Amino acid sequence: MTKLADRFRISSGSDWNFSDLRGAHDLIAEIARGELGLDTYPSQIEVITSEQMLDAYSSIGLPLMYRHWSFGKRFARDEALYRHGYSSLAYEIVINSNPCIVYVMEENSMAMQALVMAHAAFGHNHFFKNNSLFRQWTDAGGILDYMEFAKTYIAHCEDKYGEAAVELVLDAAHALMTQGVSRYPRRRGFDLADEARREAERREEEARTFNDLWRTLPEGKTSRVLHPELAERQRLLGLPEENILYFLEKKAPLLKPWQREILRIVRHVAQYFYPQKQTKMMNEGCATFVHYHIMNRLHEQGVLDDGGMLEFLHSHTSVVFQPDFDDPRFSGLNPYALGFAMMQDIARITRAPTEEDRLWFPDIAGNGDPHATLREAWIAYRDESFVRQFLSPALIRKMKLFSVHDDSRSDLVVEAIHDERGYRAVRAALADSFDVVKHEPEIEIVDVDLDGDRRLLLQNRVHHGIMLEREDAERVLDHLAFLWGYEVRLVEIDAMSEKVLRSFDAGPPDPPG
Repeated sequence: MTKLADRFRISSGSDWNFSDLRGAHDLIAEIARGELGLDTYPSQIEVITSEQMLDAYSSIGLPLMYRHWSFGKRFARDEALYRHGYSSLAYEIVINSNPCIVYVMEENSMAMQALVMAHAAFGHNHFFKNNSLFRQWTDAGGILDYMEFAKTYIAHCEDKYGEAAVELVLDAAHALMTQGVSRYPRRRGFDLADEARREAERREEEARTFNDLWRTLPEGKTSRVLHPELAERQRLLGLPEENILYFLEKKAPLLKPWQREILRIVRHVAQYFYPQKQTKMMNEGCATFVHYHIMNRLHEQGVLDDGGMLEFLHSHTSVVFQPDFDDPRFSGLNPYALGFAMMQDIARITRAPTEEDRLWFPDIAGNGDPHATLREAWIAYRDESFVRQFLSPALIRKMKLFSVHDDSRSDLVVEAIHDERGYRAVRAALADSFDVVKHEPEIEIVDVDLDGDRRLLLQNRVHHGIMLEREDAERVLDHLAFLWGYEVRLVEIDAMSEKVLRSFDAGPPDPPG
């Protein structure tokens, strides 16, 4: 078998061609699959310009996206910052699809292209394909076809109903996007590939049966009856419901079929990105660990020359740099730094554990198989549970982590430091900081006054005194009232005492004319 270095060399120069990309990709694949045991989708490497990269930024990274003014606004802002030197562009963008699409910048040197492919085409790609959240919530094989359908469908709606009408629905749906995800599965997995066919079937079914419930309801308070009570109303409408876009798509009495389909499109896009919100640290840590191992192996085997290795190390150390808490540059924990440090620490525990490691991690300490241990963790965990399970006392000391209690009613208090008493408290506090559920409002639709004014009632359960920003809540509630078609009320209650703290009301916009 020939040595890798006899077949191809990667240098630090900027002179490369597509044959070089293919050669580097194939050598990286041998290490990724042969040594790390990675299981990936096929890769599709696309070389793009800086302007195309900015365009990919603006459309949230998806190669096919419907039109909306917010994407253009984002493009203009990012372009201005980039042209004036206030921000740089990513070396790559990777798409959770099958095949896995990796955009690389044409300005990258050959060494950087190798780094990007190791990081994205193998690290991120493996995580996308194998992590349980992505397997449960996303359809990598169908997302590109679905986005092509979504783009075509919304363009058709703009032609048929007018751009202004479509924009109103998209604005409202985007405002509710955070509350347009289901945290618990209704069914396992999603198949997006044939949404065009199912959209036509939904139109036929809605034309036949939609609004039967609403048509049978009493129109005025004079016909108000005592039954059904709240429990029966909730049963009829599937309440309480956390996914507001889902409820509106299925139950809003005045929406037209094309408006429901747009809500469905935005809801699917929101759900597609939901696993990424929960796994950013793990995903980047996995990709960084993979690229670090591969690039070092390429250098050891003589494929990557010294100049290319120095260029890689400069980029890598910049990515995983973590300022101290008292550094002016500190803005929180760098997910690349924490993720990479935890992956490296797990590898150390499997190879050369201390007595402390054996006490804390009896299942993996000294098992001698770091790559299999990491692959299992990449499958089974999200950021919150990964930190809760694997953050070690040794890494807490190394990163000088400590826990601070921040209460607006008192001074800052250091609750736990990196000592014997504080390890578990620090680990729990850091894990909580990655728990998406604890950092997003707990808003649910809880009731509808079916036989009265049809007002929709929502409830926000307030934890630790953290309430909604009034201006944001009022603006989003206006969008919700537009889609619902009747009055909407949002009540904030204390999660512990059930005491009502305040409420917001919004009504639908007045009809034109």
